[in-house]
Amino acid sequence: MVERNRWLDILSHGILILGVLVVAFPIYITFVASTHTTEAVVQSPMPLLPGEHMLDNYRIALNGERQGTGSKAAVGQMMVVSLVTALVISIGKIAISLLSAFAIVYFRFPGRMAVFWAIFVTLMLPVEVRIGPTYQVVADLGLLNTYAGLTVPLIASATATFLFRQFFLTVPDELVEAARVDGAGPLRFFKDILLPLSATSMAALFVIQFIYGWNQYLWPLLVTTKEDMYPVVVGIKQMISGGDAQTEWNIVMATAMLAMLPPALVVMLMQKWFVKGLVDTEK
Repeated sequence: MVERNRWLDILSHGILILGVLVVAFPIYITFVASTHTTEAVVQSPMPLLPGEHMLDNYRIALNGERQGTGSKAAVGQMMVVSLVTALVISIGKIAISLLSAFAIVYFRFPGRMAVFWAIFVTLMLPVEVRIGPTYQVVADLGLLNTYAGLTVPLIASATATFLFRQFFLTVPDELVEAARVDGAGPLRFFKDILLPLSATSMAALFVIQFIYGWNQYLWPLLVTTKEDMYPVVVGIKQMISGGDAQTEWNIVMATAMLAMLPPALVVMLMQKWFVKGLVDTEK
């Protein structure tokens, strides 16, 4: 049994508190900047206590009532675009990966492993390598400035397919035999047995893929040219078009705070499922 040491407890808690402060301080500064005027934000030193313009700044950001240079798109619309994009990407990745892994594990067809390795090899190709041809295809299909153009090229996931395949390989063969004895077909076995067993893994992947979809920057930057189709991450960059004198940093910081909320809520609400999906091995 390990003995507890009071000084080691104090040291460990001190290190944890220091780590929290290092991570939280930039977020606090962003929040403080979002509650002041532009003049107060750009002055040196910047105030370290919240100001009195919080509601006005967030209202201006949400409604797109900015006066400075750069994009004046409403942050509310940008967050809707980001939310739709993140949901379609995360749900699409999970659905396609589940079906792909199910076919690879439970169906015997020629070239089954070749198909799996062809999917797996795509992990070695970063987005930048295939972004040119993908953009050309999307442009030729007329999908620029559309939700389909933002999401369809990103909904296939070799990582998720690999994880579900490895999970399905651990499912006892007795379950397959029992399903056959009961007269269950492949789709019935998939719906009634595999999907419930995969619930925690799906939840963990949903959290990861939602954040991945929400934080997309490079691909949306290429396929969106209209302000009403900017995701919020791209919108923040488009707001910054000049120096400090030309940028309303208080509105930019308010937008950044709003952009943090949905991913943070998803992580907090699904934290239990997320952790369980990563560590749970019970069938």
